[in-house]
Amino acid sequence: MNSDEKIVEIFSDGACSGNPGPGGYGTILHWDDHTRELSGYEAETTNNRMEMMGAIAGLESLKRPCRVRLTTDSQYLHKGMTEWIQGWIRKGWKNSKREEVLNRDLWERLLVLSQKHQIEWRWVRGHDGHRENERCDELAREAIIRGRKG
Repeated sequence: MNSDEKIVEIFSDGACSGNPGPGGYGTILHWDDHTRELSGYEAETTNNRMEMMGAIAGLESLKRPCRVRLTTDSQYLHKGMTEWIQGWIRKGWKNSKREEVLNRDLWERLLVLSQKHQIEWRWVRGHDGHRENERCDELAREAIIRGRKG
């Protein structure tokens, strides 16, 4: 991506209390001087699903096709979108063990979104002081607390 073009920055994280268990995601969008925070909750889910939902929520909130830099601390999400997904599609949504790919419903949503937007996927180490990643983690954990209270 050209460095002088406008890019929407999306940061996302997921959390789960137990795996599976109650889960939440947190997402931050930055564009120019605008910032938006999103979060969500599911009563019974997995950490990987929440990591994916954080990215999906951010991308689905965009009103038109955008250039996006999406930062996640999830190797599963990052590698899934940058390394594995094309092979899964070629193999009829089977993984390297010839088993059904887990979370196919969410991978398919991300695939559609990646065709709408031009996305640069970035990975950062989690819980390593990255300001936006730490805030996304906080949003995800707060979503679990709110969700449990009903």
